Amino acid sequence: QVQLVESGGGLVQAGGSLRLSCAASGRTFSSYAMGWFRQAPGKEREFVSAIGWRGSITYYTDSVKARFTISRDNAKNTVYLQMNSLKPEDTAVYYCAADINLASVRTGSGVDYWGKGTLVTVSS
Repeated sequence: QVQLVESGGGLVQAGGSLRLSCAASGRTFSSYAMGWFRQAPGKEREFVSAIGWRGSITYYTDSVKARFTISRDNAKNTVYLQMNSLKPEDTAVYYCAADINLASVRTGSGVDYWGKGTLVTVSS
C-alpha cells in the first residue's frame, strides 16, 4: 500500500511560482512511476506530468512544457512539481498519482494510488 499526501498549493498571482510536493508512505516508493494530474472546476481531470522510477524519464503536457518541472527524491519518498510562470488557466486541484507502470501514470488509466489533491489558484 502507498499513501500519497500533496502539499504546497495556494493562491499566487499570474507569473508567480509554486512548488508542489507529494509525500509517499511505504518502502517501495522508488519502484513506482509518479505523476501529477489536475482538475479545474467543471472540467475533467487531465495529465500534467510524469516521472519514471529513477527520475531519468519525464513527460509533460504541452501546456506546461518549459514552465513546470517534475522531480523526485527517492531518499525522501517525495515527488515535486515546480511550477513557474503560472497562468490563471493553471488554476485547479492538483493530484499526485503512483503506479508501477509509467504508461498508467501518463494516462491516468488504472493508476494504483491517488492523493487527495492540493488546490492551486492563480489570480490574474
